Amino acid sequence: MSGSASARPAARRIRVCLVGPSLDILGGQAVQAARLLARLREIPSLEVDFLPVNPRLPGPLRLLQRVKLVRTVVTSVAYVAALLGRLRDYDVVHAFSASYFSYLLAPLPAMAVARFYGRRVVLNYRSGEASDHLRRSRVAVRSMGLADVILVPSGYLVDVFGRFGLAARSIFNFVELETLPYRERPHPRPVFLSNRNLEPLYNVGCVLRAFALIQRRVPEASLIVAGFGSQRAELEALARQLELRHVEFVGRVRPEEMPALYDRADVYLNAPDIDNMPNSIIEAFACGLPVVTTDAGGIPYIVTHERTGLMVPRGDAEGMAREALRLLEEPTLALRLATAARAECLARYVWPAVRDEWERLYAGLAGRASAGDLPPAPGRPAAVV
Repeated sequence: MSGSASARPAARRIRVCLVGPSLDILGGQAVQAARLLARLREIPSLEVDFLPVNPRLPGPLRLLQRVKLVRTVVTSVAYVAALLGRLRDYDVVHAFSASYFSYLLAPLPAMAVARFYGRRVVLNYRSGEASDHLRRSRVAVRSMGLADVILVPSGYLVDVFGRFGLAARSIFNFVELETLPYRERPHPRPVFLSNRNLEPLYNVGCVLRAFALIQRRVPEASLIVAGFGSQRAELEALARQLELRHVEFVGRVRPEEMPALYDRADVYLNAPDIDNMPNSIIEAFACGLPVVTTDAGGIPYIVTHERTGLMVPRGDAEGMAREALRLLEEPTLALRLATAARAECLARYVWPAVRDEWERLYAGLAGRASAGDLPPAPGRPAAVV
């Protein structure tokens, strides 16, 4: 029956290229990129590929990537060549973005090449340093006009971009529940976990100082410090200076190894000075691990004090120790917070909660849905008590 609905050819799938860091660079962006890539490939209307900003060079040329300054040059050349060779084949180019020099090296070339080929562009900006970056860089603010959509993972960044006259939309990060071990902790043991990279903005030193105060009250308390970075030697020296016992620096941990660390711990400590929407907090939510955190950046948009976690001001080691001890000493507090946090995670931070938003985003950019179908920006956080 010619002309019938059954005889119409199926619409061609929307071709999307994710451009971001591969898991050769361990970090939140790489984890989210890999996670999103796998899930988007499950959507029948999409055809999704990945182009790494950190391509591996072939054969002997890979040796050049072991030399610090040479690595940046040769990797950048290979990356731009890949952009020029591949982006013409897609409808939508989705570029992951951090701040500062990384923005110039990774998403900006992707956006420029995509525009050269007339492709639609999503700038997926994910850094908690956005405010300082945009304040310092007119190039960044102006070049973001290359994007059809500035997409961020939190209401916090929606507000930050708005202060610079840039409209942004939000789709939340998500976790894979089946990979994360959930257990209730009605009577948490004094086993603490920190799993942020050992860089100044994450202020792991504040966690160590808080743990020193905890250990004065609970001598058997232990702390697992997962992560790598420029401050490792300095932080290990601080642990010795504070005469801490039962502190284990486990170093770089791959994503598939993190669930076992979450399961070992009973309290999660997080003390950044700058942050956006840390994956580690929503992973702790999913695991039933009660959270004590500073109020940096976008954290108040995902943690409500005394409902889904406990929050203290940035740099407040005494406050962090006090709130952590409450979890050990106040009956029902840890379980009440963790139960509410897991419920929030199930409602907002899992794939079924965001899947349709991603499909509508790409359909709108490809002209197959109204721009009004793009996800709205979330509201502001509740006041911190």
